Amino acid sequence: MIRFQQVSLMRGVKPLLSQADVTLNPGERIGLIGANGTGKSSLFSVLRNELHADLGEIQMPPTWRIAHVAQETPALDRSAIDYAIDGDTHLRQLEAVLAELESQPHSSSNGTQIAESHAALADADVYTVRSRAETLLTGLGFSLSQMDQPIASFSGGWRMRLNLAQALMCPSDLLLLDEPTNHLDLDAIIWLEEWLKRYPGTLIIISHDRDFLDGVVNVIVQIDERKLKRYSGNYSAFERQRIAQLVLAQGMMEKQQRQRDHLQSFIDRFKAKATKARQAQSRMKALAKMEELAPLRAAAEFSFEFREAANAPNPLLVLDGVDAGYRIEKDGQIVEKAIVTGIDFSLQTGQRIGLLGVNGAGKSTLIKTIAGELAPLHGEAHTGKGLSIGYFAQHQLDMLRHDESPLWHLMKIAPTTREQELRNFLGSFNFPGDMVNSSIAPFSGGEKARLALALIVWQRPNLLLLDEPTNHLDLETREALTDALAQFEGTLVVVSHDRHLLRATTEQFIIVADGKLQEFDGDLDDYRDWLFKSKLADKAAAAGQPAKEKKGAAAKAVPAPLAVAASTPSVAPVLKASLPPADRREQKRVQADERQRSATQRKPIESRIKRLEEQLAKATAAKEKIDRRLADPAIYDPAQKEELKTLLTDQAYCEKELARLECEWLAQQEALELIKA
Repeated sequence: MIRFQQVSLMRGVKPLLSQADVTLNPGERIGLIGANGTGKSSLFSVLRNELHADLGEIQMPPTWRIAHVAQETPALDRSAIDYAIDGDTHLRQLEAVLAELESQPHSSSNGTQIAESHAALADADVYTVRSRAETLLTGLGFSLSQMDQPIASFSGGWRMRLNLAQALMCPSDLLLLDEPTNHLDLDAIIWLEEWLKRYPGTLIIISHDRDFLDGVVNVIVQIDERKLKRYSGNYSAFERQRIAQLVLAQGMMEKQQRQRDHLQSFIDRFKAKATKARQAQSRMKALAKMEELAPLRAAAEFSFEFREAANAPNPLLVLDGVDAGYRIEKDGQIVEKAIVTGIDFSLQTGQRIGLLGVNGAGKSTLIKTIAGELAPLHGEAHTGKGLSIGYFAQHQLDMLRHDESPLWHLMKIAPTTREQELRNFLGSFNFPGDMVNSSIAPFSGGEKARLALALIVWQRPNLLLLDEPTNHLDLETREALTDALAQFEGTLVVVSHDRHLLRATTEQFIIVADGKLQEFDGDLDDYRDWLFKSKLADKAAAAGQPAKEKKGAAAKAVPAPLAVAASTPSVAPVLKASLPPADRREQKRVQADERQRSATQRKPIESRIKRLEEQLAKATAAKEKIDRRLADPAIYDPAQKEELKTLLTDQAYCEKELARLECEWLAQQEALELIKA
């Protein structure tokens, strides 16, 4: 086991741990959490013996093999699969010994050593090492052809995947993973989650992905107030226990305060009376000895909200026969490289779409085309009048001026606004005091991402395009972003590997795959099942591995070709299976699958109906407010001419919007009735 006893740790002058205690048992899967800068990565360095505790004792089995993910990958000519196999250092050492022996002149002793080396290699599973490496690389998104490519040909994100593959290849007793999902797409994260569930050793993960933690870990260790606090269960269980502790601590503090008030009251009343002086003195001593309870400090909550857009055209955008891709210069000529073709796509007011698909499939290309950063190679893009786009690119932080301050960035897009108003706005995004005038160069990735979000919020968009917005964000800021997006009243298109954010903020999914858009009729659990049944099964078969069997109807949500993403989700017919009467069990299973499929189809429609009802209520209230103002005779005074003109325009818009919402509500109700029938 791993045991921390009264451990204190400093980095420079900053204390990270102070007399911290925790015990981690063999075979546990631990999620290590805490705010950015609290020392999570430093604790990993201590476990790898790269840092040493300033005080206290850390006990760990000396024979344990430790695997971790390297932070850098050299640009080598070595193939990807050989680099992954290099993670099994013991096997590579045995191979080196055998090669050395075989290069020496043959002798009887030499022959015996060679035979022993072959036996040792067999014990190290040398005959299955390539297939094991292929399985790992396939799960992490590499194709068979990519496995033989040199490391130097891969981008930084793919090299980090190779480092992860190396760590997983290494036979280990302790596996340390620091943000392993940062460079993975959703498909690879789902595969990694399943792999880690089967890992036999002790696992410690640093992650800001709550769904990933929920799926993998069974213990949470939180770094809080320079202590290590252990909680049983996954991240959701930790949240429940943490809230219970806060409530209990508050109750105990209030109880103690009542006791202190009672003692003080007795002292004040009787300390001057001779007959009660001894009792008063006794209570004074009791009060002095009473250790004041400090309340459990909850993490400082950070929250924000998107400002209401000035207008909402409908449709916001129509892509008609669009091919999305890039124009590149080659041999002095402009060559078109299409990534996603034949796009017939409409964005309606209030739609909330999650884009799914592997890295490189074209999700970012599609978003850039919608944002207008890439012109369509073919076809036409029509934008609604008054369209205002808020675009968070995957590499948004690189677009910030690192030598300038948050205030400078905001003043660039709001040059006529009072400085104090801009300062107040930045303060709401946790940029207080002098921080608004400081260069952002030393800011953390999370602070820069907060600034990028603040710049988008200020512009009051009616269409949000978010490409991996949670990269660099800690759990607290991710939760704040999720809450803000859930309340955003405009149209949302988001690419994210954070399943918690996708579940909470989107109502329908579209897969970008094989150069096409496909509507996915189901939720993320259906996507996971479909992924294991189809995509990962195909890859495993190609790598020579048996596919993972999943119970139940994993293929119930198969992607269907997408023609036009209108405001009404497609309703697929429910096919009833005709089975022999004798097979009652199979018949019940099929019926259960049909009910599940029906529920899956109803879910996005019911969510849309609920949102439409909220919008109808808001629009009705706005119209009633305008009607009340128009009923006031004073509004018809010539001096109120401009306000009257504005009110009449707003009234016409509200009536038009109410009519549109009511028509869509009726269409959604008809679609729902069709499924129920």
